[in-house]
Amino acid sequence: MQKSALPEPWLRGTHNDIDPIRRGILHALDLCGEDASHWCKSLRDDQLLDRPAGLPPIVFHLRHIVRSLDRLLTYAEGKQLSAAQLEALKSELDTSGLHPSSISEVFDEFRTGLRRAADRIRSIGPDRFHESVHIGKKQLPATVGGLLVHCADHSQRHIGQLITTVKVLQFTVPDRE
Repeated sequence: MQKSALPEPWLRGTHNDIDPIRRGILHALDLCGEDASHWCKSLRDDQLLDRPAGLPPIVFHLRHIVRSLDRLLTYAEGKQLSAAQLEALKSELDTSGLHPSSISEVFDEFRTGLRRAADRIRSIGPDRFHESVHIGKKQLPATVGGLLVHCADHSQRHIGQLITTVKVLQFTVPDRE
């Protein structure tokens, strides 16, 4: 599959109104959105739910990316997770109730989640990067800056897994037309 002739987001001169750290994170999220759109555009709904070779389905990665961003940014904002966030976490891998109309809802959640995450990242100033935060039930130590960077690397890791799953699907799952 050929990608767009555009250079990657970090080479387009965007997000120049903010510091380089948050700019890099936003560029990583921009690339996530573009890669998901590119690699998923030709897939059928059933393929988005398939688990070739036991891999997690593509819809899992789309949900997990934005729901993880929501959780990570909640910690970066100095808050603890809500009951709704914990319930959403439990349902990321569940595809039992998904059908063609709900597949579009997954993509809507993905696009909206990336936009919301970008807004939240912009609202966290560099003066907070060294601030200590504690993550999860175990209250593991981190910093706001570390959480923000993890937003980028975690999202990119799952987009890589999504792309791998698409490639496996393209070579192992027969057309079901």
